[in-house]
Amino acid sequence: QVHLVESGGGLVQPGGSLRLSCAASGSIFATYPMGWYRQAPGKQREFVARVEAGGSATYADSVKGRFTISRENAKNVLYLQVNSLKPEDTAVYYCFLVTSGTTYWGRGTEVTVSS
Repeated sequence: QVHLVESGGGLVQPGGSLRLSCAASGSIFATYPMGWYRQAPGKQREFVARVEAGGSATYADSVKGRFTISRENAKNVLYLQVNSLKPEDTAVYYCFLVTSGTTYWGRGTEVTVSS
């Protein structure tokens, strides 16, 4: 089965940057779409970004121009570069991998943006 493990979250000031990572163990994902959702305290989970196997990316309007999603298929690693962070970006960020039959989720990494 596919296991996803996020890392790279932390506490940053407004305007700061982080690089989130999602590593897959026990499998490879070169042919599968992957991406990120996030959930702020007391709010619904929302879509952040998605990247296809070939590298084509889609972003939520709230992060477009500030966040960049990428993948290294040979290493089974997904990234989310988050720049120009705002307090409203504070959330737990979850990565996902989609197959025709199953969606796999990681346990999340926490990003807190505060002065």
